[in-house]
Amino acid sequence: MVIVYIVILLHSSFKTASAQSPKKAKVFAYDMFDEGVHSSFLFNGSSSIDFPALQLTPDTYNEAFKLPRKSGRIMYKHPFRLWLSDDIENDVASFNTSFVINNYRMKEWPAGEGLAFLIAPDHIIPENSYGQWLGLTNETIDGDPTNHIVAIEFDSKSQEEFDPDGDHIGLNINSIKSKTTVPLNDSGFDLAPDMDANYSVWIDYNGKSKVLEVYMARYVLPSVEKPSKPLLKETINLKDHVKDKSYFGFAASTGDPDIQLNCILKWNLEVDDLRPRKDMKRLNIGIGVGVPAILVLALCGLKLGLVYLKKRKRASDEESILHGTLKRLPGIPREFKYRDLKKATNNFNESMKLGQGGFGVVYRGILHEKANDTSTGVAATVQVAVKKFSRDNVHGKDDFFAELTIIHRLRHKHLVRLLGWSHEKGKLLLVYEFMPNGSLEKHLYDSSNQNTLHWRHRYKILTGVASALHYLHNEFDQKVVHRDLKASNILLDSDYNARLGDFGLARVLDNDRNSYAELELGGVPGTMGYVAPECFHTGKATPESDVYGFGAVVLEVVSGRTPGVRVPYEQQNYSLVDWVWMLHREGRIQEAVDERLYDDYDVDEAKRLLLLGLACSHPTDSERPQTPAIYQIISGNSPTPCVPPFKPVFTWPSMVSTFSSSDTTFSSITLSSGAQGEN
Repeated sequence: MVIVYIVILLHSSFKTASAQSPKKAKVFAYDMFDEGVHSSFLFNGSSSIDFPALQLTPDTYNEAFKLPRKSGRIMYKHPFRLWLSDDIENDVASFNTSFVINNYRMKEWPAGEGLAFLIAPDHIIPENSYGQWLGLTNETIDGDPTNHIVAIEFDSKSQEEFDPDGDHIGLNINSIKSKTTVPLNDSGFDLAPDMDANYSVWIDYNGKSKVLEVYMARYVLPSVEKPSKPLLKETINLKDHVKDKSYFGFAASTGDPDIQLNCILKWNLEVDDLRPRKDMKRLNIGIGVGVPAILVLALCGLKLGLVYLKKRKRASDEESILHGTLKRLPGIPREFKYRDLKKATNNFNESMKLGQGGFGVVYRGILHEKANDTSTGVAATVQVAVKKFSRDNVHGKDDFFAELTIIHRLRHKHLVRLLGWSHEKGKLLLVYEFMPNGSLEKHLYDSSNQNTLHWRHRYKILTGVASALHYLHNEFDQKVVHRDLKASNILLDSDYNARLGDFGLARVLDNDRNSYAELELGGVPGTMGYVAPECFHTGKATPESDVYGFGAVVLEVVSGRTPGVRVPYEQQNYSLVDWVWMLHREGRIQEAVDERLYDDYDVDEAKRLLLLGLACSHPTDSERPQTPAIYQIISGNSPTPCVPPFKPVFTWPSMVSTFSSSDTTFSSITLSSGAQGEN
């Protein structure tokens, strides 16, 4: 008898050469910065969040004596693993980031100094890092390899001994003396002009090829295309310079007298999820006399196979239960075959893509239905919009059910109609009525659309949205909060009638509740510029927060300006609602009307809508009009709201206060007997 011993050693000291393949994880995407996101960042030096932006240096305009000789850093609060701790060359994380910068100065201010995108071991800013040091280093530590920093500088002032000119970008490694610099004047970029100018920046790093690329373009709405060629391209192994766990963020400085405001308006970041496998316990298996090795291996394989089949069966059972639950929903529309929707969208081809949101991608589909008229035998061709959920895991199922269980029972002429659904092999799809005129956002901002959305259409659209919102809040058998009112979620049929869509964030309120909180989303649901201020404190959505979003849409439609972008006014940048409120205070609210309309609009209607938009944007939720009043006002059956000339101050907790009639600063919004005379 042959004695066989098998010893299998799985070492706990498994080296990271067997690390898992990096998985790209979207870390965050900030379209605006407000006090609600303050806890997501680490601040040092003269940095802050103000005017919905990351202010790397003081943001004052009028007290210039506070601006010279300042520096600041703002870093995302969580570090990222950028390389693994052994000597495997290729275990370096890739990352992609994009952001919008604004370096503003007044005409009498000499430009200086600039800002930098930064990878650093911490958020601590060195002492005396103002001026030429850009908040990165100082005279004592500049060039020290123990700094462990890599930065892309956007410098607006030339240091004669090492800078090519006043406007340039550079790759900095442990020093403000750039390894590589690229002048910007030849490309038509002025980093700190004496006027408002924003620039989009993309930085891509490939952890395998070790190539870093920097792209740049003028930030102009409605969208900014990433250039095809980078301004800067350099090979750098981050493993040689930064700590394995490092922070991402920004630094900036001002000089004396060279000063400017250094701001970050938007920031997106994706980083490879670079993690070693979990340590595996040492396993010693001894096989004794008379047991053939092949039998042991077969038994192990059989056991693993049974476990796999059991998991497959459990998943299949869960899918069957899920499918059965869907089919039993009262009033559920038609079930589509996945293969039919795949064919209708040309295998979900990019050319069929209509739009994309946080919950999935929407495609145009062309279905060839069976003939209704058997005498002709001609099949009908139907256009549909197919929403393919981007997450096919348990969270994706939650998103899918949240939308399906709400919208399948809603019936209103100004809501997008759900035609059906599909759930096969874990793929989650919803089929909606196709809207031939696309979204309201496209008609307001798409530069390829030569025809400005005229006034009749704008007024009709807002009337339809008000009607839909009134239905959700008051006429449906349960109160529904939409939670994501914005121009991209308002679709237009062939006659420019509004259809409110995208119920991915919508929730039904129980009869004994007046708000809905979903804290597991990890933040305030909705889109910056449309989110009510109280939501940043409560994390709850209410009918009143929907009204705030509607107010933002009203101001957007009338002015042709998006709520998420600052409006320059008297050498400052203001939010859309603050800008309209200032024009109202000065008796010039009509100037907020979209200039592209010229004089082709109804003045009284425009004033009515602008005042309604301000009323819905009241910082105190209890002071906002409710949807029945909104619909009556917008239909012309109720008087225009009387709005105070000064924007009331947001207070928390929310409370209704009474002020004397002489105190115009904090007077509450009421319904007057007629339009305000000064407007």
